[in-house]
Amino acid sequence: MIRSARRDVALLLLGLMAGAGTLYALQEKPSSVTPSQAAESGHGEEEGHSEGAIELDDTKLAAASIGLETARPEMLRRKLRLNGLIQPNQEAIVQVAPRFPGIVREIRKRLGDKVNKGDVLAVIESNQSLTTYDLKSPISGTVVERGVALGEYVSEQKPAFIVADLSTLWVDLSVYRRDFAKVRVGDPVQIDPEDGGAPIDGKVIYVSPIGAADTQSALARIAIPNDGMRLRPGLFAVGTIVLAEKPVDLAVRLNALQAIDNRTVVFVRNGDAFEPRDVELGERDGEWAEVLFGLMPGDSYAAKNSFVIKAELAKGSASHEH
Repeated sequence: MIRSARRDVALLLLGLMAGAGTLYALQEKPSSVTPSQAAESGHGEEEGHSEGAIELDDTKLAAASIGLETARPEMLRRKLRLNGLIQPNQEAIVQVAPRFPGIVREIRKRLGDKVNKGDVLAVIESNQSLTTYDLKSPISGTVVERGVALGEYVSEQKPAFIVADLSTLWVDLSVYRRDFAKVRVGDPVQIDPEDGGAPIDGKVIYVSPIGAADTQSALARIAIPNDGMRLRPGLFAVGTIVLAEKPVDLAVRLNALQAIDNRTVVFVRNGDAFEPRDVELGERDGEWAEVLFGLMPGDSYAAKNSFVIKAELAKGSASHEH
């Protein structure tokens, strides 16, 4: 009787211990959702944007120097870029020589001085009459060369001064043989002096019929205005000739195009977010690309520094993978 009671008590204790162990295991079982996954899930619900969107408000755009453009009709231009050298306009430059030989008694103008037509450059004492006479500038311009000194003997055989009107200049462009047929007198040209300013409009006034043996190129001469004396002869410049033009219904800047997973995308703004939009492209020039499908006129997109958004998108994808 006593043994039976003890057995019953032992069985009861074993049952209680098994139940407690099961309850403990259920309470301590880890959740199948990690804290990072839960945070990501909550973050996605809070954003309210489609997958792949990157949020950037105006403050962040300015900090990253991201420039916005609007998808719109544009003119595609086929261009020819040529290197050249800025030269004085040889039709507006004059060598000033004494009328009679003599001694330089006064020098009134120096290198770089601006002169008007009729200004006295120097005073010469004639050897023949022993009287002085004025050596005057026949044009308005700038003294670009002075070849005499005070007390020096001068004659009509050597110019004492060179005066140039620098209000107009020439740019001599080098044209290589494959481009000879593309350049004609009268063609409009944009000259970039590479000083950070806007290009200057000019025209081809002369194409040399003879090539240069040392460069294996021919010369195309451009006449341009020199407003504000911005340009200086002797410096390099780049000329761009427009060979053909084609209007397109919709275009974006080339620097807006980004490659993601073998797709070409443009980051289109939607509120404070940018979404990668797949685009199909047509023709392009050195600045614009025609858009056949993927965008609508008026869409605002990231043009300048759009690669910053691509980098942010890549960082987000990498964090999701981990």
